[in-house]
Amino acid sequence: MADMREPIETGCPDPWQYMHPVMRKNFGQWKYHEHPRPGVLRHVAYSGDEIWTVKAGTQRILDVFSLRKLCDIGDRYADGYVHFTIRSNIEFLVKDPASVEPLIKALEDAGFVVGGTQNSVAMISHTQGWLHCDIPGTDASGVVKAMMDELIDEFRNATMPNRVHITTSCCQINCGGQGDIAINVQHTKPPKINHDLVANVCERPSVVARCPVAAIRPALVNGKPSLEVDERKCICCGACYPPCPPMQINDAEHTKLAIWVGGNHSNARGKPTFQKLVAAGIPNNPPRWPEATAIVKRILKAYKEGARDWERINEWIERIGWPRFFEEVELPFTKYHIDTWRGARSSFNASSYIRF
Repeated sequence: MADMREPIETGCPDPWQYMHPVMRKNFGQWKYHEHPRPGVLRHVAYSGDEIWTVKAGTQRILDVFSLRKLCDIGDRYADGYVHFTIRSNIEFLVKDPASVEPLIKALEDAGFVVGGTQNSVAMISHTQGWLHCDIPGTDASGVVKAMMDELIDEFRNATMPNRVHITTSCCQINCGGQGDIAINVQHTKPPKINHDLVANVCERPSVVARCPVAAIRPALVNGKPSLEVDERKCICCGACYPPCPPMQINDAEHTKLAIWVGGNHSNARGKPTFQKLVAAGIPNNPPRWPEATAIVKRILKAYKEGARDWERINEWIERIGWPRFFEEVELPFTKYHIDTWRGARSSFNASSYIRF
């Protein structure tokens, strides 16, 4: 017998072993699906089999006690089959329709919110930089908690013109999400350099190479090897900080939040679109971030009242125009909305390639 190959420990695990038997049997053979209520889907296969999906919102940093509670509910009401979505929601797979309502009641009694399907505000996706990254400018998971407390009814009910994806990130270069609305960190000052530590802590060529706009170069400061920043070129992205902590970019006063809108991966009715800046210099104000949350709520309110059925936020804005959008959401148009960076040539965002 030939020796078995070594297991592959990279990439996604084999999904078939975790899939509900009804899903395995009818894979690729689904006839239609229905949306009986927010948070619940019913799929019917050509064979006549059906399966129910119940979705509940969960936090991304999931403690073991909540996880065990969710698994206990799944074992009791959902045939023991669950999976987590890319936006950190748990979905229970049920073959018996009589188990759906008891499952929903058990989830709500345990403090979980059922929803997040069809035309709802999906659970905000976010990074975990506050825990494991070397360059976080804020706690993205805290922003998510504060905002979802305010938007939970829009998650629980499917009353938006179309799906709304919101993302947050801990910094503005590594994990900034592409969404209908994105809340990203905005550093507004170049890094402060501790020249006494650079030579001992930083590999200077790596730091120079890390800068996406060639704004960093070697320097000799007070007789010690160090680095200097050309502030005319610097875009305050913070890419230099991870390989060189003495180049501190975070600042309690000058690290802000910015809100971008209109990002869309879908090409259902039009081409995918990049998000665009609509609010800058928003206070990074934990623990509730009231200023950022208020702006997001205004954008959603205007979108809900003004968009046509099935229009995503980017399609709504393209139809009414950007001047009307700023009027509807009561946001000022400032100098920060104009791409005036001197290294941009025609436009820094016109290509996926960085040009100097």
